[in-house]
Amino acid sequence: MEEIRIDVRNQEPERIEEARRSADLCFRINQTNPTTPECQELVQELFSHTLGENTVIHPPIFTILADKVKIGKNVTILNGFQCMSAGGLTIEDNTMISLNCTIATNNHDSCKPVHIKRNVWIGVNVTILPGVTIGENAVVGAGAVVTKDVPDNAVVVGNPARVIRYLDAEKFNK
Repeated sequence: MEEIRIDVRNQEPERIEEARRSADLCFRINQTNPTTPECQELVQELFSHTLGENTVIHPPIFTILADKVKIGKNVTILNGFQCMSAGGLTIEDNTMISLNCTIATNNHDSCKPVHIKRNVWIGVNVTILPGVTIGENAVVGAGAVVTKDVPDNAVVVGNPARVIRYLDAEKFNK
């Protein structure tokens, strides 16, 4: 994972503008009826129209730098998603993120990307910290704090998250 350093006291004008744009759109999304086309249009605008097909994000949502987030196809993100995305966030296809999850790609002035691979399930109230990759078909149990990479097909739980078992990879490849 490539680490990026930023000086939060002396930010580039483009970064400040994107933070303002993201905050404004998050506020507007969170004040709009989530079942309306208007809400989905605002979500598309927030993520610069780069959301994959059939991706659904349920407000409320908060992200600081939405231009650093890439979300694939058939992704579902439930209410209460929070993302500090200065280091970059990639969420691949067919991922489900449950209620009140937080993803942090930055820690003070140090930023590292977070990568969530295909077919991942993330439980309620999960926190994912900078530099983590969550492998394909992994399951992250409710309340877990993910501090290090999660292998493909692993089920992790706890704080810090630890592997408790592996899923049968053959079931996912059919």
